Amino acid sequence: MTSVPAVSPTGSVPALPAPTGRFDADHTALRLHIAHTDRLLGLLPPRPARDRAQAERAAALHEARRTGRHDFLARHAPQAYEVLTDGRTVRRRLPDLVRQAQTRLPGLVPTAAQLADDHSRIQAHKEGHEVDLGVFFGALLRSSPAGNHLIDTMLHPAPGSRDRLGDFRRHDVVELDTVTVRRHGPAAHVTFRNGHCLNAEDNRLIADMETAVDLALLDERVRVGVLRGGPVDHPRYSGRRVFSAGINLKDLRNGAISYTDFLLGRELGYVNKLAHGLLTPDTGWSAPAAVHKPWVAAVDSFAIGGGMQLLLVVDRVLAAEGAFFSLPAADEGIVPGLGNLRLTRLTGARLARQVLLSGRRLRAGEAGAELVCDEVVPTDRLSDAVDRAVAELAAPAVVANRAMLALAEEPRETLRSYLAEFAVVQAERIYSPDVLDRVERRWARP
Repeated sequence: MTSVPAVSPTGSVPALPAPTGRFDADHTALRLHIAHTDRLLGLLPPRPARDRAQAERAAALHEARRTGRHDFLARHAPQAYEVLTDGRTVRRRLPDLVRQAQTRLPGLVPTAAQLADDHSRIQAHKEGHEVDLGVFFGALLRSSPAGNHLIDTMLHPAPGSRDRLGDFRRHDVVELDTVTVRRHGPAAHVTFRNGHCLNAEDNRLIADMETAVDLALLDERVRVGVLRGGPVDHPRYSGRRVFSAGINLKDLRNGAISYTDFLLGRELGYVNKLAHGLLTPDTGWSAPAAVHKPWVAAVDSFAIGGGMQLLLVVDRVLAAEGAFFSLPAADEGIVPGLGNLRLTRLTGARLARQVLLSGRRLRAGEAGAELVCDEVVPTDRLSDAVDRAVAELAAPAVVANRAMLALAEEPRETLRSYLAEFAVVQAERIYSPDVLDRVERRWARP
């Protein structure tokens, strides 16, 4: 009978046995390997209390674990996904896939207790188990059958969206914690209401945005969606509308930004629905079957980071005079979602590099900004410009042409390949020393 070997806090880092090519045998070897490295990690102090040698040993153990998981999934990701989804007969969203893996294929992903312990810590003190989730999802997305099924799954309505559809149809408004969706004629106006942090994105807003986008796409009375930021509380902008300040860096520092629900779930969820439409149980990926609707973004003040990313998937961008757009990836140290994939298509490679690698801001009305912004108007005329855009985009032929544009501009295989690499790279970046140092220094500022 195979058992986990005895452990020593200073022994050599274990290596995974050579693969057999058989799923069950290789999973058993992986499970024992992970159990062994778990015990070795448990002999070390928590991350903030480790000396240099202990930190290096922990890093080596994590590398061994991730290599083992990567090597197993490189051979068996399609079969693992079949197990987790009952032969692709059950559509499981990202968190449910993790839970299923914890139960059905122990060792394939971190345990619920490991993830919960990390969730209770600030980012710099976490063990970094979410990096292993990046290995897991990256491998699933690299597999064509698994990756395409997962992308389709995340394009279906989120849990709870249909439950609110009746209220939306009756009252023409749904108030969520951080987002309001309100119907005016043929348009669903989705307004960010996270005013205490300049409408920055956090876990709650990401969940609320997916519900709001689902409602706009599910309600047959809605022809056009509108994205706009509500008034904020920040002293500098008090009472003014702000589109979005991007990721909530305070929450990132405090360890409150979820990799699964936010960093990956955002891209596969509501942002991808804005770009590629909504699927229902009776539809597939094909353009005629997906529910597509055109979207307008009205930018007051600024669209930073995730806010600017939204401008890359909507059909009409309107901005108030003086507004600016930026993707401060170089400063924040993380990857700006699918911005790297989509910005180049709009601006060309040279300007995209200036924005992404050097932090160049695009100011509404200045040279280059017209590549991401269709119209610049005085602030007091922005609502009128939105109404005009809605009227134009509500034309019958817009939906069909928009769907075909989406297929031409972002084919499924291009999207899947990018998401597979993004899943891994973003998980690594949020635990990289430079990002942790940046958020801690930002936190320490008076």
